[in-house]
Amino acid sequence: MPPAPPPVTVVLDRHDDVIHTHTALAAHHPPSGRITLHPGPGTTSVAGLAHDLLAALGKPPLLPGRFPGGHQPAWEAATAWMTALPITRLTVLRAHRLTPRRTMRLLQLHARTGIHLTLVCHRPHLPAALHQALRTADYSVTADIEAARRHYYGTPTAEPPLADEPAAPASRWLTLPALDRLVSYDSPRPCAAPCTPPPIAWRHRPPPVLLTAHTAQRVAQRLHTATAHPRLAAALTAALFTGASLQQLATARPRDYDDAAATLALHDRARYTDGCAAYPVPPWAGIFLRAAACFTRLLSGEDQELFAAPGDRGHLLRVAESARLRPPQPPTARRKDPVGRVEWDWRERQEAESYEAIPADRARPSRR
Repeated sequence: MPPAPPPVTVVLDRHDDVIHTHTALAAHHPPSGRITLHPGPGTTSVAGLAHDLLAALGKPPLLPGRFPGGHQPAWEAATAWMTALPITRLTVLRAHRLTPRRTMRLLQLHARTGIHLTLVCHRPHLPAALHQALRTADYSVTADIEAARRHYYGTPTAEPPLADEPAAPASRWLTLPALDRLVSYDSPRPCAAPCTPPPIAWRHRPPPVLLTAHTAQRVAQRLHTATAHPRLAAALTAALFTGASLQQLATARPRDYDDAAATLALHDRARYTDGCAAYPVPPWAGIFLRAAACFTRLLSGEDQELFAAPGDRGHLLRVAESARLRPPQPPTARRKDPVGRVEWDWRERQEAESYEAIPADRARPSRR
């Protein structure tokens, strides 16, 4: 069983003193594991609070794609990212305005992720709705600003907090050869029986070039801000260290990602490429795969795709393009699409043309 989460802290800001709000907002620093959530005014929906939380994590609040019943799984996505990212503290301002359903959602997030949850009530007493919701939780109350500050910031660590990285020019494309096969026309299927693939041997194609630490950091930053959808972000991440197509990525299930061993199994019994094989997961990619595995289990269990499904291809490519990630592009003279539009299938077309252009002297004479 997972360890019990720490008690919820309720801060009473008796006189709605601006110092409480400023101190809590100043503590917001996701790289150091601290999130301060200031719910949007005038909103009372549970989904709206999840969107505010995704925005606090630095992500677009909306998830692309179609979902059963039109229900956007924003809470599942927020929970998945909070589980995967090194977030340890969540402070929620204006907690006296929370509806019972919103409070229960936050308590469920607290129980599932184990974060330190601090609710700031800008009132001298707990509102009845919040008091009722907290009856099932272990919590403590303080009105002292210094005690509150310690909850907003946590215990100082021996290491200095992570610095914010300077934003790279988002308009510049990152051209990544590992994405060459993302829209390949191969069609492997997931294994029906349990399968424990061996480590990838790269017999039939060269391995993708490993990203440098600097490039991996830029890719991760772009993916984090390009989408809140864990499966789409993880699919692009996995393509970069496996060189696999979307069809092959869709063979993976949550059980195929081993977080402890840092391996990802992809399946291909028909051996369109390298057969069923386990790929090493680089450290920078683990966050995305952990988020996708958590998201998938929350939504549909172990038997659904870990990554984007083939039907999500359009959404996947749009996320890649919004993050300014693309495969190598054809020379201007060989472009099929207008300049400025990404050609995702150029490598496939190039290979198909090379097969068709077999020299006449290599053609076998007819036996008739």
